[in-house]
Amino acid sequence: MNLNIILKRPVYTLFVVAALGLLSSCQPEDVGEGNGLSDANVDATFTVKAVEGKVNTYSLQAQPNNVISSMWNFGDGAFSGKMNEEASFPDAGTYTITHTATGRGGLSNATSQDVVVATSDPIKGNIVKGGKFLDADDQAKWTKLNISASGAAWTFNTGSATIKASGWSQQGIYQAINVVKDKEYRIDMLISGGASSDTWFEVYAGTTPPVQGVEYKDNKVMGISTWDGCGTSQFSGKLSVVGCIKNDRTNTVSNVVKFNTSGTIYLLFRSGGNGFTANGITITNVEMRGSN
Repeated sequence: MNLNIILKRPVYTLFVVAALGLLSSCQPEDVGEGNGLSDANVDATFTVKAVEGKVNTYSLQAQPNNVISSMWNFGDGAFSGKMNEEASFPDAGTYTITHTATGRGGLSNATSQDVVVATSDPIKGNIVKGGKFLDADDQAKWTKLNISASGAAWTFNTGSATIKASGWSQQGIYQAINVVKDKEYRIDMLISGGASSDTWFEVYAGTTPPVQGVEYKDNKVMGISTWDGCGTSQFSGKLSVVGCIKNDRTNTVSNVVKFNTSGTIYLLFRSGGNGFTANGITITNVEMRGSN
């Protein structure tokens, strides 16, 4: 009797091992092989609803089921966000909102919706003219400030402006803007460039009129400077995020400006250097908006 038990146990064990081996050989282990490790159909849909009491502001709610992470893009660059976000569009126009959902296995899908803003926010509307450099009309809003005799030049492209410089040369562009006394404004733009050395890109908002051949220095607000620790590697994004130059008024990295009197100021960008990136520094979506 004992002999029979001893003989049957290894037979049963071998049967179980064989069965498990058969099951495991039928189960794919790679992502995307239909084993549940990946989700090619992750749902990226979201709803858009106007926020009551806030001008041109919208609540975005993505469906959360089986979503591991979310990326949003409101038209000025993608960012990692939450399932629910708020988007604000101070200027009238049509804006495309894109939500990218990532699910199991790192697979992702994207969904887009257009939001139409009928009227600009009277407080936070952009007071810069031609800040997108879209066409000749936009580009005509800007005046070049020649500082060096040669070696530096701004060029206008369809949808952007680019500065290239060498041999410590520099050049600026500017426009006149009317401001209100004691009102706070925020200046920003999208900026990109490659790794550089001995390079600067400075933003000024001063009351002094620019003079051809003279380096502008009135009220530096923000910018890129390899001496201050930015621009030494490739960069792309909002200047308020990637910049490192301190604001003359606050002595901190800040894009906020305020003026003692109402009237005309000059928004001016001055850039140059000696080890400039070959493709130059490119800007677009230049903004100056009231913040109070």
